[in-house]
Amino acid sequence: MSLKKGSVAAHVVMGLMAIYFLLPFWWLLVAATKDNQGLFDSASLWFSDFHLIDNLKALFSQDNGVYLTWVRNSAFYAVVSGVGSTVVAALAGYAFAKLRFPGRNALFSLLLGLIMVPATALVLPTYLLMSQANLVDTIWAVILPSLLNPFGVYLLRVYVHDSIPEEMLEAARIDGAGELRVFTSVALPAMKPALVTVLLFGIVASWNNFFLPLVMLSDDQLYPLTVGLRSWYMSAIMGNGGAATFSVIVTGALMAIVPLIAAFLMLQRYWRGGLTIGAVK
Repeated sequence: MSLKKGSVAAHVVMGLMAIYFLLPFWWLLVAATKDNQGLFDSASLWFSDFHLIDNLKALFSQDNGVYLTWVRNSAFYAVVSGVGSTVVAALAGYAFAKLRFPGRNALFSLLLGLIMVPATALVLPTYLLMSQANLVDTIWAVILPSLLNPFGVYLLRVYVHDSIPEEMLEAARIDGAGELRVFTSVALPAMKPALVTVLLFGIVASWNNFFLPLVMLSDDQLYPLTVGLRSWYMSAIMGNGGAATFSVIVTGALMAIVPLIAAFLMLQRYWRGGLTIGAVK
């Protein structure tokens, strides 16, 4: 009986958590179907008149279609930063897990400490470094800091340590493979589930990145979606002529999450762990 009650309680908690996480998405979906007047006059969590098509037309025509430029910028930043940070994390995670070198434990402890540092605390020092290198207001001011992913390194280090037996690596070394060949031919294929996870985390983090590009960029042609929508919002609340309406901004926010949903659906089938567990007889 107590086990059954515990199961019911767990399902209730999970249901409440699902509602908590899905409620903002539901509001966004409903709000994107309303015109600017209906956005403020109708019920927040239910539909009124359907204006989604009109909002989409206004979204893609606002300011000469700059929204599509922001989409392209966000996709570029996300893909380059996500792939680059995954490559760096894979190399570092494998080195921490399987290679022996002086100061390994101290460096890994420092890495764990870096995970605890809020990203916003590093924006000002990063800006000063980019300013010294004359990279402010360029794409590199957004991409280069995003290549460092301490959590990705930690995740891959743990995965490699637990999932790739030393015997597999030693067998490749005995066959004459160098360390780079061992990494690319033996370790890397076995790391695929963790690599996809880190890649998806990196893409999502870069796509949602706001404060770093806000500080680094002043050219609206380089803005990602997060900063671009914020600039529209600031113009709307200040009542500037020709500014995007709130309904257009909300529709832009809804469209901004569609690529993330698509990326998750395409990559989730790779999220399988333990591909090499039991491979060594």
